[in-house]
Amino acid sequence: QVQLVESGGGLVQAGGSLRLSCAASGSIFLFNAMGWYRQVPGKQRELVATISNGGSTYYVDSVKGRFTISRDNAKNTMYLQMNSLKPEDTAVYYCHAERTTYSSRKDYWGQGTQVTVSS
Repeated sequence: QVQLVESGGGLVQAGGSLRLSCAASGSIFLFNAMGWYRQVPGKQRELVATISNGGSTYYVDSVKGRFTISRDNAKNTMYLQMNSLKPEDTAVYYCHAERTTYSSRKDYWGQGTQVTVSS
């Protein structure tokens, strides 16, 4: 019954900006952590950024200084602000959430949103 829905993808020129949103059907407080992944054809899905309930963040080296992950608990939404975009950022971006208890671990994925950066 948990659903994650991404939005905000599109076509942008190199050097431009884009903000992705991930809306959850329930309270994101229930998730231990959330993050963004991206995938291009023929390559494995890559972790881009994560944020915990405590606010700790992680970024893959290739996006440090350009991307910012954040969350708004009141809106049950996670964001990825992408600045200074490069053609190599082109990919399908996926929202991910994890909830772990003493008895189980559950992973949730959104449907993905396409980001295309033109040179």
